[in-house]
Amino acid sequence: MKRLRVLLGTYESEIFRALSEDLQKPELESYGSEIAPVLEEIRSFERNLTRWSEPKQVGTPWWKLIHWGASSSIRPRPKGRVLIIGPWNYPFHLSLLPVVGAFACGNRVVLKPSELAPATSALLKKLIEEWISDDYVKVIEGDARLSEELTNRRWDHLFFTGGTEIGKKVMRAAANTLTPVTLELGGKSPCILDSGLDIKTSLRRILWGKFYNAGQTCVAPDYLLIPKGKLRETEEAFKAIIQDFYGEKPLLSKDYARIVSRRHFERLVKIKSEAQNFIGGEIDSENLRISPMLMSQPNPESLCMKEEIFGPILPVIEYEGLEEIRQIVARHPHPLALYIFSKNSHFQNQVMDSIPSGGVCINDVLIHLGNSELPFGGIGTSGLGAYHGYNSFKTFSHFQSLERKGHFIDLPQRFPPYKMKLNKVLKWFV
Repeated sequence: MKRLRVLLGTYESEIFRALSEDLQKPELESYGSEIAPVLEEIRSFERNLTRWSEPKQVGTPWWKLIHWGASSSIRPRPKGRVLIIGPWNYPFHLSLLPVVGAFACGNRVVLKPSELAPATSALLKKLIEEWISDDYVKVIEGDARLSEELTNRRWDHLFFTGGTEIGKKVMRAAANTLTPVTLELGGKSPCILDSGLDIKTSLRRILWGKFYNAGQTCVAPDYLLIPKGKLRETEEAFKAIIQDFYGEKPLLSKDYARIVSRRHFERLVKIKSEAQNFIGGEIDSENLRISPMLMSQPNPESLCMKEEIFGPILPVIEYEGLEEIRQIVARHPHPLALYIFSKNSHFQNQVMDSIPSGGVCINDVLIHLGNSELPFGGIGTSGLGAYHGYNSFKTFSHFQSLERKGHFIDLPQRFPPYKMKLNKVLKWFV
């Protein structure tokens, strides 16, 4: 892990170049979302791994005949061989972060980076081969067919980050070999504004998170719910904030990423084509860019409200009361993240209690993802299992039960022939 930490500092500029080539990420976003989280995970394991790895003594019911003279403990052990399949949207961070947890726990790791981020994939392979023995971590490059071949093999743990549909295929393949899985998926994460808030202050935070990495973030706000009568104010604030962020021509901004591939770009153009009332959304087909777009009051049956957007398009919907919020959100499976903007703790609790989600962030977006003390993972179709910090240690370790006895004379009442008659007192000792 120390070598990996040095590696991240030594090759920082090469990492920036690879991320720029794949996604045209600005350097600040590249460092903040790709390198810094991995460094924090390494620091977390360096500080705590010795303590986490120690056997934990637990109680033993010594009064029971079979446990007489025994002690009990739980021993964290490596699971064995771990396969990690990384995504393309944060190809460095979301590939290396689970690798840190897996090999810190003593596992041998095979990493399959995404072929949709080829520059970052090639750099990961080069750096890990040069700096880390393949006895610990091996990087294998290839397309979706290679991923399918790998998932059909028997592993001691399989960790996948990506879309829900591919996640289903991964889980089916793992079921054939009874391989335990962690699935980090996604879904339509709602963002809810309460009444009585300053729209512009809240919207700055929301739009920062929505258009970070051009909206290609699994926990990006997928759609925005605002109080009835606030649409015009929201639209005006959107125009002003986007100009502040990216200038008069966002498509030319160096602080704004591009869409990862032609296929994903065309999918987003198709979503945009259904919009009737929208702001922004200019298209640069050659460079795979779509400017930040606000879509007002979309049809509930439109693509933008039926599938995860995963791009720089933000539908905005007006609501009247908490019950309508519940009805809108309930049309979709449980989200990976839930965002609530409100000064009212009663409103916050009502929303959290009525909408199950992988995680919750109040009065901001995305930031919970960067806290290694918090478990990161979904619920239902948004994911299975969690990681980050100690939760990575739990995910990649087997907690082995151990009960130990000395080699001394046993209580004779334990063994046949059973001479004692079963009664209320004896039941307490059995």
